Amino acid sequence: MLDLDLSEDQEMLRGLVRDLCSDLAPLDTVRALEDDPVGIAVELWSKLGELGLCGLMIPTDHGGSAMSLLEGVVLYSELGRALAPVPHFVSCVLSAGALLKGAVAGPDNPGPDSQQSTANGPDSSSGERLGLLRSIASGDTIVVPAWTEPGGGHSPRGIQTIATADGDHVVLSGSKMHVYFAAAADHLLVAARSGAADTDIDLFLVPSNSAGVSLEQRMSISSDTQYRVDLDNVVISSANRVGTAGSGWEIWDSVMNEAAILSAALAVGGAERALEMAAEYATNRRQFDKSLAEFQSISHYLADARTELDGARLLTYEAAWAHSRDLDIARLAPMSKLFACRVYRDITAMAQQVFGGIGFTLDYDIQLYFRRAKQLQIMWWDTAECEDRVAAAVLD
Repeated sequence: MLDLDLSEDQEMLRGLVRDLCSDLAPLDTVRALEDDPVGIAVELWSKLGELGLCGLMIPTDHGGSAMSLLEGVVLYSELGRALAPVPHFVSCVLSAGALLKGAVAGPDNPGPDSQQSTANGPDSSSGERLGLLRSIASGDTIVVPAWTEPGGGHSPRGIQTIATADGDHVVLSGSKMHVYFAAAADHLLVAARSGAADTDIDLFLVPSNSAGVSLEQRMSISSDTQYRVDLDNVVISSANRVGTAGSGWEIWDSVMNEAAILSAALAVGGAERALEMAAEYATNRRQFDKSLAEFQSISHYLADARTELDGARLLTYEAAWAHSRDLDIARLAPMSKLFACRVYRDITAMAQQVFGGIGFTLDYDIQLYFRRAKQLQIMWWDTAECEDRVAAAVLD
């Protein structure tokens, strides 16, 4: 039965992450890193690795803590609340998740131990590294997915980067958009087309310093660190394929179902903090000899926001709880992402109205949440993709 009360350990986790973000990446740091080429709060990232939080959901065999998605939601609610500028989502969730799910022995993939030791290329040895997953879990290595393409959307049909077999090597050609923290990444996890069918997709680990890889930073509504990545006949070992040939889309889709729940948790955390800021301002700001909160219209806006936020939190925890019980999350994952991101966007828009015109100025922190709410809504399954997936579950 779903229990919304956090355990003692989960409460400790929440307090720990909140303190870390407050001390090592306050909003002044978030502001300073906007549009930064690297974009990472280095002290916070280092501490997350040192305390085992980078590997929170990675199995113990690979240096992680093997916690469930419920603990992940606790962590991500705090990261979302702080707008923490760290590559945890792209490296420790998406990329690590793909590596774990792709660790299946087969003729094109000798197995997880070989895959981890050859991730830097055919000349790497297991003696030189503890393994890529272990390095991700410590925060020492950053791997970022290069998934979406210009005008490609979120479906497998949108992937037009071509993977061409050439003996023991693969040649990659194409372009990727919205690649987070690409300049800081040691490897790119590239989705590429290997056949004509929609789902003929493979995932490849590409060292970021490979010949033919070029980066171009792109500005975003949230001023976070995103890149366009061009792959011009990039040659890698076929051993750098993640999973067996043709399994890339199945792996990625499975990872995204779990990641969508954590995206929802980011939204819940951000929305909660934005609502607190709006309530505080409404309480302290006086107009016509009374606080803004004393105006019924303002108080009702805040009440509606609180109600929607609690609904988003409940749906997010239900999805994480279902995953922890090995239940199907094909419907709950996109539902939680869809609803939580909509609530985040609506609450920050309402908060902007409470602040008035000054809320849109750079002097006020509420605009940081307003811009990131919209960015999160259109990333990692946008509204239309989530609706399509929920509709498919409803109509099945």
